Amino acid sequence: MENLISLVNNIQRACTALGDHGEESALPTLWDSLPSIAVVGGQSSGKSSVLESVVGKDFLPRGSGIVTRRPLVLQLHKIDEGREYAEFMHLPRKRFTDFAAVRKEIADETDRETGRSKQISSVPIHLSIYSPNVVNLTLIDLPGLTKVAVEGQPDSIVQDIENMVRSYIEKPNCIILAISPANQDLATSDAIKISREVDPRGERTIGVLTKIDLMDKGTDAVDILEGKSYKLQYPWIGVVNRSQADINKSVDMIAARRRERDYFASTPEYRHLANRMGSEHLGKVLSKHLEGVIRSKIPALQSLISKTIIELETELSRLGKPIATDAGGKLYMIMEICRAFDQIFKEHLDGVRPGGDKIYNVFDNQLPAAMKRLQFDKNLSMDHVRKLITEADGYQPHLIAPEQGYRRLIESSLGTIKGPAEAAVDAVHAILKDLVHKAISETVELKQYPSLKVEVSTAACESLDRMKQESRKATLQLVDMECGYLTVEFFRKLPQDSEKGGNPTHSIFDRYNDAYLRRIGSTVLSYINMVCSTLRNSIPKSIVHCQVREAKRSLMDYFFAELGKKEAKQLASLLNEDPAVMQRRTSLAKRLELYRSAQTEIDAVSWSK
Repeated sequence: MENLISLVNNIQRACTALGDHGEESALPTLWDSLPSIAVVGGQSSGKSSVLESVVGKDFLPRGSGIVTRRPLVLQLHKIDEGREYAEFMHLPRKRFTDFAAVRKEIADETDRETGRSKQISSVPIHLSIYSPNVVNLTLIDLPGLTKVAVEGQPDSIVQDIENMVRSYIEKPNCIILAISPANQDLATSDAIKISREVDPRGERTIGVLTKIDLMDKGTDAVDILEGKSYKLQYPWIGVVNRSQADINKSVDMIAARRRERDYFASTPEYRHLANRMGSEHLGKVLSKHLEGVIRSKIPALQSLISKTIIELETELSRLGKPIATDAGGKLYMIMEICRAFDQIFKEHLDGVRPGGDKIYNVFDNQLPAAMKRLQFDKNLSMDHVRKLITEADGYQPHLIAPEQGYRRLIESSLGTIKGPAEAAVDAVHAILKDLVHKAISETVELKQYPSLKVEVSTAACESLDRMKQESRKATLQLVDMECGYLTVEFFRKLPQDSEKGGNPTHSIFDRYNDAYLRRIGSTVLSYINMVCSTLRNSIPKSIVHCQVREAKRSLMDYFFAELGKKEAKQLASLLNEDPAVMQRRTSLAKRLELYRSAQTEIDAVSWSK
């Protein structure tokens, strides 16, 4: 049992240290899933006296109005021997043996959070008390319910307190310790009223009746204690607290417990109930009941923790790694992100991801179609052939074959291929840039660093621009090479071909006739078609070599070279992450640590006990 209650104590303390104390949050909360006992009562119901009786120490602030303005998580630890002491979670290295100092620290810590304005706060105070006179137990003391705001408090304080109390007790894992004074009508009890709203069947409510000794003569609380007036699933427990005079005289709590036992044992109306009355019995009942609830909730708690760990790990993975603090770490991180981007870009080109097939479409469809649309036959019209042949002859007409005329006709026709060749270079360039943008959008790590994303995009596109220029130069050189050196073998076959159709030579007077010029035009067209067939294969090779393969090999090389020259401040600017993302990652990481720690602690507990 001690292991189970200590387990919840440890997790509760870890939750509070993290800032998880059951408030509304976009992050998953473990606090709400932990079994707990919330102490609920109206002002002057004797709530503080009940807690002090259970502890056996006078340690809670007292006064008029709302004294408890923050939840107090009171963790009791039974020790075999030694001096009693207390520890606050916010003062981990300080032990309090003077419980008057404990009372003062509770008041001071409340003021640190709320100021002296008598406001309330949902941030709990954690107090652990170690004593041989307590049972292992955890209680959450909540601000007392009130009906009227006192001076210095906003009008909303009444509703604010009720909302805070309700936020605790409406949770299905919360046990409600409802404190009601016996000298008032139970129908007007603030604690019973609010607990009935959230637990109408009384399955989670344990009723405690205080001030039994202050009831009017001739009246008693037997019907309530026996469950006849207001039935709960668990028996009512009556307590007799110290009177104000006892408190003023600092009557010892142990003596007060003894006097309480004597009261129930000696009072005829309550003698038959004496064995289940009193603050000592209350502590034992609460400890045993809390242990049972914890034991029953462990499987669901384990399931919740395992599920939440997976969700937190997934979210942290989506947010990416935290930024390194040193310059070397930042440089390494940037390069790793760039390599991830580069790998995704290569996967697009290699067909692992879609998009690279568009480049082949340029070579297989766009380039041939563009070359086909050049319509060389129009460039070799009769008039154009006559004009170029005549101009090429100059003052001396050609004697056998118009070689210069052939060259001019071929060069002027091949020059038009540069247009489709450049268009193919530009088309592949556009596809590569599109793949860069796709790869950037698919690189998860770049999403968290907008500045680096812009720099990588710019650097990659600039590299592609340089490759495009080299590719354009190499591709146009292919066309120029075809213009600069004609395939001689093609023309050596011409006389043989022409002999089949007649005499290849003509007189000087008929060499410009239509048949002769048509023959020249046909020959040039055949040669151009042969060259086009060659260029349809060589232009794609040039483009792939200069653009595609070069992009795969060295897309980020220039950026890496420049990156090594940057100072730490410049590297930090590239990793200038959105502060909201940084804050969320930190919160998620702390919360994940909490859940893993809780999982380890739960697994370490022996349920057989």
